[in-house]
Amino acid sequence: MTTTKRVLTVLLFLSFSIPAIASGTPDTTSEDIQAFEEMFGKGPQQEDLLHADRLMLTATGSKKPVRLAPSVASVITSEDIEKIGATTLGDVLETIPGIHIGPSNKNQMSPIFSIRGIHSSLAPHVLFMINGIPITDVYTGSRVHGFRMPVVMISRIEVVRGPVSAVFGADSFAGTINIITKDGQEIAGTQVGGQYGSFDTSGFWLQHGEKYRGWDVAIGLEWINTKGDDDRIIDSDLQTSLDAGMDTNASLAPGPLNTEYEICNGNFSISKNDWTFKMWSWLRDDKGMADGVTQTLAPDNQITSRIFSGDLTYHNDTFLQDTAIDTRLHYRYQKTETYFHLLPQGAVVPIGADGNIDFVNPAGVTAFPDGVIGNPADQDDYYGFEQTFYYEGIKHNKFRLAMGYTYIDVTTSESKNFGPGVLDGSQAISDGTLTNVTGTEFIFMGDKTRHLTFISLQDEFAFARGWELTAGIRYDHYSDFGDTVNPRLALVWEARYDLTTKLMYGSAFRPPSFAELYAKNNPSNLGNEALDPEATDTYELTINYQPTNRLHTILSLFYYEIEGLIELVQDQGQTTLTAQNIRDQKGYGGELEFHWEPIDSLEIKGNVAYQRAKDRATKALIADAPNLQFYLESNLQFLPHWYANCQYFWIGKRHRANGDTREEIDDYDLVNFNIKRKNLFKNWELTTGVKNLFNEDIREPSQAVIPNDYPMEGRSIWAEVRCHF
Repeated sequence: MTTTKRVLTVLLFLSFSIPAIASGTPDTTSEDIQAFEEMFGKGPQQEDLLHADRLMLTATGSKKPVRLAPSVASVITSEDIEKIGATTLGDVLETIPGIHIGPSNKNQMSPIFSIRGIHSSLAPHVLFMINGIPITDVYTGSRVHGFRMPVVMISRIEVVRGPVSAVFGADSFAGTINIITKDGQEIAGTQVGGQYGSFDTSGFWLQHGEKYRGWDVAIGLEWINTKGDDDRIIDSDLQTSLDAGMDTNASLAPGPLNTEYEICNGNFSISKNDWTFKMWSWLRDDKGMADGVTQTLAPDNQITSRIFSGDLTYHNDTFLQDTAIDTRLHYRYQKTETYFHLLPQGAVVPIGADGNIDFVNPAGVTAFPDGVIGNPADQDDYYGFEQTFYYEGIKHNKFRLAMGYTYIDVTTSESKNFGPGVLDGSQAISDGTLTNVTGTEFIFMGDKTRHLTFISLQDEFAFARGWELTAGIRYDHYSDFGDTVNPRLALVWEARYDLTTKLMYGSAFRPPSFAELYAKNNPSNLGNEALDPEATDTYELTINYQPTNRLHTILSLFYYEIEGLIELVQDQGQTTLTAQNIRDQKGYGGELEFHWEPIDSLEIKGNVAYQRAKDRATKALIADAPNLQFYLESNLQFLPHWYANCQYFWIGKRHRANGDTREEIDDYDLVNFNIKRKNLFKNWELTTGVKNLFNEDIREPSQAVIPNDYPMEGRSIWAEVRCHF
């Protein structure tokens, strides 16, 4: 961003702040005092004003104020989401300190959620949950390809930075993100809305919630569709290099990344007394898949994913004296069908005796007039049971005992025009006719199952006034690789009503994904059944200081060590790469966040995050993750029913991988702005906004075969209307 644009950004924020602050209002209005006196018989005390704290479940498994939670935690509400004009989950999470969302450089540009410099091309180091149920794709170990989630039905998002494996087990490694959907009482009626904007992006949603004869019912449906920004041009791709070596002209580069997608998201919940039943569905259709699976532009790539999940929960606060219970049954169905153009029409490549592309030991050269095509699919069925007991019969202690079982069944199918069982290197031409290798030894992975059992114990011990010690441990047994034990320890000291300090330790693990264990017959990536789970130990210190009811600050420091990170390693004398526990990593850093309300009509918040992560053996800085991030947000009510929001992001100090001779990745600035009119014709709201206001040329790191990195979306303008009745 140029100096002129930065000045304009500063002026935009000042235009929010100065007039509003100049008008000035006292910290506590007469209406506030009267309300307190009516309720408590006295005016508001300092403790009353400061302790309007959000509750969260994710830190301990039971409700806890954020400031006292034994974790570095954040809670984002539906009101926060509306203020920034977010469309998808990634828009929201980018505002959390230490989290950066960028595209994968090996996985069709699927969103990568990098936390504190911990990430990989599939981003499996973050546990995502919907209403406390993990949504991990067992094949990749991450979310399903291209996971994006609409946000209208979200009640709140609970984010923990750092490990919580002692409570939730696998994948709660760099962080945990728990998405809580709205219930009927929160919706309280019917809401419809729609959005349209640049890149032919449109959306529609409908949600309804009400109480019917004691039953709390909520239902929601959201749909998003976009054609993508055609100005996201890459100059060359993998096929460009192949053309140079094979004297062909098949590459479509220079050309635009195809980022067209369509998502439909559905929610349903019903509850009464101690029983709650929830369903969630997610359907996605991606056309083009950006640069595909081989960093190559191709016209006919397509991926379709379907997820349906349901859980039934029984909660009883009076099960036994001083004992409450939660019993949960859950099921999830997931199916992903893909049509991959690994290489485009007209590609000519050397083929090995196994039928895969092989530049080292080719058996012949084959032309693919219709392209190199793969059509793999997998269907996953997850069945789970959890039983949790809460016991408070010992003074100053709160015990939580949980146990559970999960069964995962994966079935696969595949058709293709290359590889084992299809080619042997003697064929001069392979057209678009696909050979079905389902159920044979030539498939990318056979049918697999996984059994998981666990037991965990946690005690929250308030051993002195203002002091609480949380200690927990969890044991997990996996049928395919064995056992793991993960403890946690946290000391929380509420030194004063406005000052809380936390000292924390936690360990976490990530099990190898099915692709890392069992992938085969692949021209590039192969599995390794001898893999061990990745493991980390993290130490954190947090100081939470709230000098006034209008200013809140949090400083968090962290240090972690990771052992056995799984990477794909080049096989000697081969073109393939095999998954190995090859790398250890350590990192440290800090995050400073603040939330300031100088007057009732103005809110300013922001954060700065620094991390420095290195390979423990080579001392090389970890590639692609930003070492430094800055975020600033301003929210202003400037007229009755008028609201304005401005966001500023700065992402910097990203480094190339060892051996990548390209210049370092450029830093970038991003400014978003929106303005909202509420109570329009009583029930209507109208919002309009712009993202990437200054049309910055934002780049996210790619592999070297795409030398100029991934161009991100340019300026986009959007408008939204919603009605609540």
